[in-house]
Amino acid sequence: MQLNRVVVTGIGAITPLGNDLQQYWDGLVNGVSGADFITNFNAEKFKTRFACEVKGFDPVAFLDSKKEARKIDRFTQFALYVSDQAMKDAGLNRDNVNPDRTGVVFGSGIGGLITFQQEVMEFAKGDGTPRFNPFFIPKMILDIAAGQISMRHNLRGPNFAVVSACATSTNAIIEAFNLLRLGKADIILTGGGEAVISEAGVGGFNAMKAMSERNDDPKTASRPYDKDRDGFVMGEAAGILVLETLNHALARGAKIYCEIAGGGATADAYHVTAPHPEGLGARNVMLAALDDAGMNREDIDYINTHGTSTPLGDGVEVKAITDVFGEHAFKMNISSTKSMTGHCLGAAGVIEAIACIQSVVHDIIPPTINHFTDDPELDPRLNFTFNKAQQRTVNAALSNTFGFGGHNACVIVKKFVA
Repeated sequence: MQLNRVVVTGIGAITPLGNDLQQYWDGLVNGVSGADFITNFNAEKFKTRFACEVKGFDPVAFLDSKKEARKIDRFTQFALYVSDQAMKDAGLNRDNVNPDRTGVVFGSGIGGLITFQQEVMEFAKGDGTPRFNPFFIPKMILDIAAGQISMRHNLRGPNFAVVSACATSTNAIIEAFNLLRLGKADIILTGGGEAVISEAGVGGFNAMKAMSERNDDPKTASRPYDKDRDGFVMGEAAGILVLETLNHALARGAKIYCEIAGGGATADAYHVTAPHPEGLGARNVMLAALDDAGMNREDIDYINTHGTSTPLGDGVEVKAITDVFGEHAFKMNISSTKSMTGHCLGAAGVIEAIACIQSVVHDIIPPTINHFTDDPELDPRLNFTFNKAQQRTVNAALSNTFGFGGHNACVIVKKFVA
């Protein structure tokens, strides 16, 4: 069976570095930290009092009214916002797409946690009489973003959500990619969104001792590969890629950013939250993606790592990279854009895939900022692109994402050649 080639024809992004693609990319290239003290709630008594929040976002500006905005959770507001961006960027609208051949695969690691927290706390204040918002469940469930996107743009093709913790939106991209390769649709909007900077979100991750507590210096708290890294910084974001079969894109004269080369998915089968100590799942997922893409190790110029700034996780991923790539590992660029955006959980995969796409388009590697002290456990021959962006030809880039539960997902993008 001849598989369809799949290309990226539109992008939408809202991140802690900016509320559209250009602002996001400018922030990455210039090494801007999106971290600051939390404004979403009063975090004075929390162990971590900072995060990478989206800034200046007004859902009423693109929804019909405050009433409509109140009917959807913040993560779905983000999703609708970036869907509008991506559709416009791809030159698509209700009048020029075949709705039955256009789908949505959009995930979230946690979904409407803010809504869940609000409703349960309101109930707890009362006398036990159940008084819940009728929109409580439709706001909270994580598949609702995919449904809302389809209704907003009248897209009646394949429509579902993916959830695999912090690997979610990479898995969503892979699912969309495979549907298009198999001819199940012509166009799919895919990605993910997350918005859980709340008492429950921050408190829960604090209880796990997963997050940085560097309250005296939030801007530099996300320190992937630095000797003194002490945990991840929570972020919120959403991103969408418009994926399209190459033949369909060419037939309509679409702008093409790049080609999706392949993807892989594996499990550690080891621990609820800790990575496999030998990097087994991480190694296998990169090998699976290379095999799916029909590419050699030497074809990869850049890896956007999972790189969360946790003491254990960063080292395990580096071990997996050197195991997979051997001597070529020292010829590639490696960076963690989480040093700037924080860890956006279920949205991390798509916004990091966007960073890879932009690297392929512009031949620029975004940096790993906040590096102060070399980690003696990490091979100094590796180019972590510390503190400053680097220019180089990027023919192909690989993006890693790993999630609690041992989920691993990897996607490869490459320059489009007709």
